[in-house]
Amino acid sequence: MGFLILSLLFLLSVETKAKAEHYYLNNTSSNSIDDKELLGIKSSCNIYRGKWVYDSSYPLYDSSNCPFIDNEFNCQKYKRPDNLYLKYRWQPFSCNLPRFNGLVFLEKYRGKNIMFVGDSLSLNMWESLACMIHSWVPKAKYAVIRKEGLAEIAFLDYGVRLLLYRTPYLVDMVKENVGTILKLDSIRSGNAWRGMDVLIFNSWHWWTHTKSSQPWDYMQEGNKVFKDMNRLVAYYKGMYTWARWVDRNVDPSKTKVFFQGISPVHYEGKDWNEPTKSCKAETQPFLGIRYPAGTTPAAIVVNKVLSRIKKPVHLLDLTTLSQYRKDAHPTYYSDHSTLDCSHWCLPGLPDTWNLLLYTSLVN
Repeated sequence: MGFLILSLLFLLSVETKAKAEHYYLNNTSSNSIDDKELLGIKSSCNIYRGKWVYDSSYPLYDSSNCPFIDNEFNCQKYKRPDNLYLKYRWQPFSCNLPRFNGLVFLEKYRGKNIMFVGDSLSLNMWESLACMIHSWVPKAKYAVIRKEGLAEIAFLDYGVRLLLYRTPYLVDMVKENVGTILKLDSIRSGNAWRGMDVLIFNSWHWWTHTKSSQPWDYMQEGNKVFKDMNRLVAYYKGMYTWARWVDRNVDPSKTKVFFQGISPVHYEGKDWNEPTKSCKAETQPFLGIRYPAGTTPAAIVVNKVLSRIKKPVHLLDLTTLSQYRKDAHPTYYSDHSTLDCSHWCLPGLPDTWNLLLYTSLVN
């Protein structure tokens, strides 16, 4: 099995190395050079390569004025003593990102449906976008609906609906007589994703869960049932099933598709050359040129899968820029009793993810 995994990773890295840059800006349904230049972005600019800089005008909103932040992300409410983590802005090396404008966004997507599909990192990004918009129209009418597995924040004056569909694996998880089965080749729940104007997908963190935190008993592919398998291999199989769903069900003339990218964790300081540390008490980003841990295998899998999709899908390649932000996690400043080095404070890093999404959507 070890040889198989190494072979898979080698194959993925070789085939995606030449193609990876393509998905940073070019793999969209309609991005003209003129549109990018209007935003102050050179057509050749890679907005995902840059550095974090201090900006006194940040954050983009006040957490106490946003009604959408869950307690697990509300670090200011839970008395985080430092605020330097709120003051960093992402600066690409060869261009400037546009400033987020909630009114431009609402007018551009008036009457449209935008859906985030994935796990709690999708929740993190969904709430961030809602707060960013709300800060521009604080008196606008809105409605919040939360049901099991599906939630919505609607800005009623504009008819803009931000939806969240919770599904940590994207593929189906079904209860059967033998137990709960993760179906690596099935996406029946995808019916709920159809008809959206924008889809932003995310999946990875739950693929690493084991023992008591693992919600399934078996994996299944075709007629074969597995008690377990290497999680990176399973992830590749599940993501390839998602890719086939996109090719079969998405009309690019009506729907823009994004993949949120792999959000990193900061539980082990060896990833940034400080092996005795975790994200606890970190107050500054990693400021080096190259993050010591390098590219995560999951990101390599994502690039491989995206290279096989025929329909346009834009990768929000947020992994590296997020790896630098070891300072931006809730740690103990939330309603969770355990150390959290996987989610992100709001305001915080997911606001930059949404700024990158905005840069693509307003083109």
